[in-house]
Amino acid sequence: MATAAFEDIADTFDFLDDWEDRYRHVIELGKEMPPLEDALKVPATKVDGCASQVWLMPHEEGGTFTFRGDSDAIIVRGLIAILLALYNGLSAKEILAVDAQAELGRLGLNEHLSSQRSNGVRAMIERIRQTAAAA
Repeated sequence: MATAAFEDIADTFDFLDDWEDRYRHVIELGKEMPPLEDALKVPATKVDGCASQVWLMPHEEGGTFTFRGDSDAIIVRGLIAILLALYNGLSAKEILAVDAQAELGRLGLNEHLSSQRSNGVRAMIERIRQTAAAA
């Protein structure tokens, strides 16, 4: 199950021929994402397990979640943007049903991220899932 926003990203990845173009697209997604205010970059929103500084801010309203995020690394900001596209607008039950590894696998990210970045993505996914499970 993927959101329309994530399907748009998947379609763009299918269109792009090589990984240099895909990396540029990930970076562009990060640049387009609004920054998280410094006041929200606190220990409670910081994601442990990432080599870069990463913050995720959840918001739940009417049974659906939206997340905002930020990082001090531009490629990681792009990865956050992809995860937000995957999860924003879903209920807690829907979030827990998402097979994030399979969805990200559709983009080919599993093979093209360093082990540190892959660990960071897993940490972000786990934080999102924990937030949904606690709701």
